[in-house]
Amino acid sequence: MQKAAGKAAGGRRHDDPFEDHCWKDIIPPDVIELYSNYRREVGVGPSPALVAIDLYELVYQGGAKPVPQVMKAYPNSCGEYAWAAIAPTKRLLAAARAAGLPVFYSTGDTRPQSQPKNVRATRRQGVHVDRELYAIRPEFKPAPDDVVITKVRASAFYGTPLAAHLTQLGVKSVIVCGESTSGCVRASVVDAYSHGFHVTLVEECCFDRSPISHKVNLFDMHHKYADVLHVDEVVAHLEAMRAAVAIRSIAGRGSNGRAGRASRSG
Repeated sequence: MQKAAGKAAGGRRHDDPFEDHCWKDIIPPDVIELYSNYRREVGVGPSPALVAIDLYELVYQGGAKPVPQVMKAYPNSCGEYAWAAIAPTKRLLAAARAAGLPVFYSTGDTRPQSQPKNVRATRRQGVHVDRELYAIRPEFKPAPDDVVITKVRASAFYGTPLAAHLTQLGVKSVIVCGESTSGCVRASVVDAYSHGFHVTLVEECCFDRSPISHKVNLFDMHHKYADVLHVDEVVAHLEAMRAAVAIRSIAGRGSNGRAGRASRSG
């Protein structure tokens, strides 16, 4: 595992990389110290796959505007926070594909036969959603080899074949992005951890309707279930993976060439 941050010695330091995240402005030092037993080295785990949670059209409705402005017309939108995450998420997806990672998406299951009465992902009231809005946004269009998991509950694992797919592929860790941080992302992270996967959560590639909810949930997941890393750190790790594969490939071709020449000379 690539180590992206070290342990802080003897209490919280101002330069503690473990806590160098978006929650620094709302979590007071005494609360952070209560979680000091969770400090550890963090990074991307071995044999990773990318899991993108609910990057569908629904949460981008109304454009890159403050959420209170778009909520009346588009109550499921994450407004400006969804749009701010587009560029880093595209970068993450590109790096994952270049490194050869399996890529999984989740979205809502819109089939009428999959909608038993009163079974929903959350307890949101009185909102009718056009099924077309559960399509993955074009910026993140799944590639032919990607897998799209449909779900009825919040977690991408609950009642779906996601864990079986990952196990069959030999995946040992997951890199998670998407929305909402406090809802479907959190539920999926907890389930991934419970299934025994190492979980990396990419801070800039997750979003929520409320920045407070986003920050508090990232803080909590980072200390209990996942390694929250910055997109730069994750992309750097994936680029190193891609480079290592390329080096092994070149070395393998060289070995095969030498073996062939030796065979002909013999």
